[in-house]
Amino acid sequence: MAAVFLVTLYEYSPLFYIAVVFTCFIVTTGLVLGWFGWDVPVILRNSEETLFNTRVFKKQMRQVKNPFGLEITNPSSASITTGITLTTDCLEDSLLTCYWGCSVQKLYEALQKHFYCFRISTPQALEDALYSEYLYQEQYFIKKDSKEEIYCQLPRDTKIEDFGTVPRSRYPLVALLTLAGEDDREIYDIISMVSVIHIPDKTYKLSCRMLYQYLLLAQGQFHDLKQLFMSANNNSTPSSTSSPEEKSIERSLLEKAGLSESEAEPPEENSKDCVVCQNGTVNWVLLPCRHTCLCDGCVRYFQQCPMCRQFVQESFTLCSQKEQEKDKLKAL
Repeated sequence: MAAVFLVTLYEYSPLFYIAVVFTCFIVTTGLVLGWFGWDVPVILRNSEETLFNTRVFKKQMRQVKNPFGLEITNPSSASITTGITLTTDCLEDSLLTCYWGCSVQKLYEALQKHFYCFRISTPQALEDALYSEYLYQEQYFIKKDSKEEIYCQLPRDTKIEDFGTVPRSRYPLVALLTLAGEDDREIYDIISMVSVIHIPDKTYKLSCRMLYQYLLLAQGQFHDLKQLFMSANNNSTPSSTSSPEEKSIERSLLEKAGLSESEAEPPEENSKDCVVCQNGTVNWVLLPCRHTCLCDGCVRYFQQCPMCRQFVQESFTLCSQKEQEKDKLKAL
């Protein structure tokens, strides 16, 4: 009976057509506006709805004071034969121990031992973990807040001009910074810092630079210290005037060493203004690209980094609101 009724309605009543069209319109409108809870392409939604539906996870960070600071002075003049000058900036009295020709394998085994076996809080602990797999060692006492320049050089009687072709079994220089006083080691979470430094030689002429820096914690963890990338200031001068051929050669050397060009470039003079509004102070670090380019007001509008267009998986702030207010009061 129902089928006969529908057939009769279809043949004799124009209301059937109206009902079908109206039902299709309601269903289509509901799908577009998201009434049924199904996902809809972002292009069909307004900006405010997109803002509330997209979530970028805020990474929980813990502020830790690093008592160690180490930089390379005049990296362009450093080489295996002429040596290298390092500038230290430590909050406490420290020891700088340099290991020339340190074994790559033994170094990373030592870092694993710090995690699983014993803490590398003294130069002797690292030497025991390395099994003396280095060519030469020298040590210097660093006074707190002194910013001393330390000149390090291989003795001439070693007659070492290079460390072989890439991939190498030895790093040119590994610098270890440790706290000199036992009482200081109980105050700080970070008890030592290991810096792996490349120095150009006869075979491998890539310019001098920090390859890696590891912060070793008293709890047994160690973390790779990464550089944050900020927007370059327009007023800054070019960092180098190398020819295109020299740049291409250096790029190929970086690839052989397993480094990206962005990580190995020396830091430029950076701008502290948000790249979007050009008004707010940069306060957010985007991960995994590590671009520091957005202020508190603009960060919630972006799922992708405005500088490299990489999708943002996590983010964290450089300063909390309380710290920013303190800085403003100090400025006044």
